Amino acid sequence: MMTEMKAPEAVPSEILEALRSHERVVVTAHAHPDGDAMGSCLALAWALHSLGKEVRVFNEDGVPGFLSFLDSPSPVVTDAEALPWEPELIAVLDCGDRARVGEKLQPLMDRVPTLDIDHHLANPLFGSAGSWAVPSASATGELVGLIVQELGVPLQGPLAEALYVALSSDTGNFSYGNTTPLALRLTALLREQGLDIAALREKLENNWSEAKLRLWGRLMDGTRLLEDGRLAAAFVTRAVLAETGSRREDAEGFVEQLRRLSTVRVALLLREDEKDGKVVTKASLRSSGDDSVRDIAAQFGGGGHKNAAGATLGMDAEQAMEALLPHICAIWN
Repeated sequence: MMTEMKAPEAVPSEILEALRSHERVVVTAHAHPDGDAMGSCLALAWALHSLGKEVRVFNEDGVPGFLSFLDSPSPVVTDAEALPWEPELIAVLDCGDRARVGEKLQPLMDRVPTLDIDHHLANPLFGSAGSWAVPSASATGELVGLIVQELGVPLQGPLAEALYVALSSDTGNFSYGNTTPLALRLTALLREQGLDIAALREKLENNWSEAKLRLWGRLMDGTRLLEDGRLAAAFVTRAVLAETGSRREDAEGFVEQLRRLSTVRVALLLREDEKDGKVVTKASLRSSGDDSVRDIAAQFGGGGHKNAAGATLGMDAEQAMEALLPHICAIWN
């Protein structure tokens, strides 16, 4: 049995001390959470719960439907005013900057010590009680896995399921170039300690609604191939969501399908939403190899990683396409 994990670097002492010394802890991540964000939060919450801490997971958008099978040690909170107590510590996971947590938790973060644990390159290290940002990590779940082990908590049960989701989500089920040896070793350790990966993949992958199936069909049919096939773009407009009866989260993962086309160098998913009564568009960009989309997202106030990045533009999807296109073309021009 594996008994030792070789980490690229040790967990900072201030991170462990803060988690050990505070009894009421809120664990949060960026709004509209993906598998790494929510999986990391739930894994850390279970670890703190097992140590006897009072813990709540907060996300203003809640748990996305495709991850609803994951268990939490307590109900996930979506409004800061619904917290049963004033926290002593807020652990912020998988956030490249503090603003990505959303607006609802900001007043609480102004007065409560905060930890910043993340794997994004441009993280400004905003944790008032400590920051640990490791861009070489394939997922924030890697860092959480190391923390859990340092806290002496077994990688078992719902904690293990949440941690596996975090690791597999940001690595494309361990197929992307960002997959590290540590992510694979952690997964092996989860399996050795009893995780049923086959059963978990069944829950993670075979949970589609008919509305999601119809949405993906529409997106496949409406995908635009531009720039001699080097750019594939799909549009999730509010009209398409309404016509298919689907939800915003049902488009999660579609952008990865666009990269399957042999000529595609950049895949783009434009997903319309509404904020403060105005239309905004979330742009999700994907690339492979040396083609970096991180700098494109940064031009519009977003960020991410070299081959996976995103930004929110204050316009509809068609306008966002026009704004992004010159920057995308610069990759091959």
